[in-house]
Amino acid sequence: MMLLLPLCAAAVTPAMAQGQQDFTLVNRTGYEIRELYVGPSRSSNWGRDILGEGVLPANQRRDIRFSSGTRDCAYDIKVVYSDDDTAEWGNLDLCKISRVSLFWDATRQVSRAEVE
Repeated sequence: MMLLLPLCAAAVTPAMAQGQQDFTLVNRTGYEIRELYVGPSRSSNWGRDILGEGVLPANQRRDIRFSSGTRDCAYDIKVVYSDDDTAEWGNLDLCKISRVSLFWDATRQVSRAEVE
């Protein structure tokens, strides 16, 4: 399923080039993600939940697509889990990242992200 960010066009056709910031988000936390926000680091506004009415179950992935005109590279990611806990990662250079995998670190009791 293709997801669009708040600043992207409402529809994407195959002829449109994808943004260089496109990435795959992988939920390896063991918990369902109810809300997902991806916004430019320079902005204090998260915008809308890009999962919309959907969720990202544990051990699933979502492709996050940007329009070809998107210029920013530094983005922040925020997730809200089904139990209302949240986690945030800031200043990720999505122009150099193709995958973000989220994990729950039970020892430290925090979510962590690994990027590729």
